[in-house]
Amino acid sequence: MGLMKSFRRYTYVLATLLIVTPATACAPGGKEQPVVAAKSIEAVLESHNASLMAIPGVVGTAIGLCDTTPCIRVFLATDDAAARRRIPEKLEGHPVKVEVTGPIRAR
Repeated sequence: MGLMKSFRRYTYVLATLLIVTPATACAPGGKEQPVVAAKSIEAVLESHNASLMAIPGVVGTAIGLCDTTPCIRVFLATDDAAARRRIPEKLEGHPVKVEVTGPIRAR
């Protein structure tokens, strides 16, 4: 019976390490590794699109590439510092890039 308890304890410790270690792992040099986003970039943009579009000066949003990495793009009508300050650098782990496009009109 003692062997069975030891086996269960070992299994519990191993399972705990497998779950906790990736979340707390550090890269060489002691820097934390980036956390992987839990939601897809499409789901994140869908859930934040209305609040982004409500910021004065924002004329559109999209999913694009930022240095070969998928990112959320936010388009501004003018280079407005107040609007830029209201737009986060990341949304739920996904990078956000702001771009001034000018007004966007349907044709």
